[in-house]
Amino acid sequence: MELVDLQGPALPDHSTVVTVGVYDGVHKGHQVTIGEVVNAARSLGKKSVVATFDRHPSALLRPHETPKMLCTLERRLELFAEMGVDLVAVIEFTSERSHEDPVEFVELILAKQLGAQSIFVGENFRFGKDRKGDVGLLRSVGERLEISVTGIPLQERQGGVVSSTRIRELLFAGDVSQANELLGRAHEVPGEVIHGDARGGSALGYPTANVAVPDYLAVPGVGIYAGWYRDRSVGPIAAAISVGRRPTFYEQPHEPLVEAHLLDFAGDLYGAQGRVSFTKLLREEKKFDGIDSLKAQMAIDVAQSAEICAGPGSWKPLNP
Repeated sequence: MELVDLQGPALPDHSTVVTVGVYDGVHKGHQVTIGEVVNAARSLGKKSVVATFDRHPSALLRPHETPKMLCTLERRLELFAEMGVDLVAVIEFTSERSHEDPVEFVELILAKQLGAQSIFVGENFRFGKDRKGDVGLLRSVGERLEISVTGIPLQERQGGVVSSTRIRELLFAGDVSQANELLGRAHEVPGEVIHGDARGGSALGYPTANVAVPDYLAVPGVGIYAGWYRDRSVGPIAAAISVGRRPTFYEQPHEPLVEAHLLDFAGDLYGAQGRVSFTKLLREEKKFDGIDSLKAQMAIDVAQSAEICAGPGSWKPLNP
């Protein structure tokens, strides 16, 4: 897969099949649309293109309402590549872009710069100034430019529409199992492994990798989970994961911290760019009477994590 420089030479006219969107999460609904693009491009002998944005538009337009993202831009690019996409154009979402006429966006970016012969988008896709662009407008402009436009119906799974909003709600409720079903993989958060209180190994006997997750990413709700840890050097390794405020040690609530105890692992991970993925919620976080009772529960958590990660449906990542 290659990145397209939107400031560079335009792709040949009518040489591509294009889709456009934020594609936060690249969930099962997104996968249907992108799959249609890849298949159509191959059948026509064209290049498949995903035009995505570097950020969620609301990060610029409504910062106080910006939803937590389901994955980083880098992760989106990885997932596009895994799906067989040929080219990706990352569009910088600026103030000027937010005021762009939707017709101009189609003419200048999708048609002229990306050389679209066909365009596929979700049927609820909106774009351009005041979100005035939709599938109807795409079809109208496309007819004039001899570009076919296909609106892909929203996908339904598990009793509802597959959407990033729904997945975020499931994650915040701790229901990572259902969120993973809608994503088609385990929800994963990246971050640098940093120094913590140094209590996990010395006092509790369960050392943890403390992963500093960027604030803009969606972290599952407070609780104890079974899942996986991986970075470029190790893994994937089964883990018992805490997303917690550590009420046993702190009276005042802290911001939730992602801590992963790697099963059957001994080593120094500090400074690594780790990834933690979540398979199943084990229990809610609680305040214990003391260290001994906490250690006893942690032993149970570790045993349950090992069993879940060794069994079917563990959502084990494929690569480090």
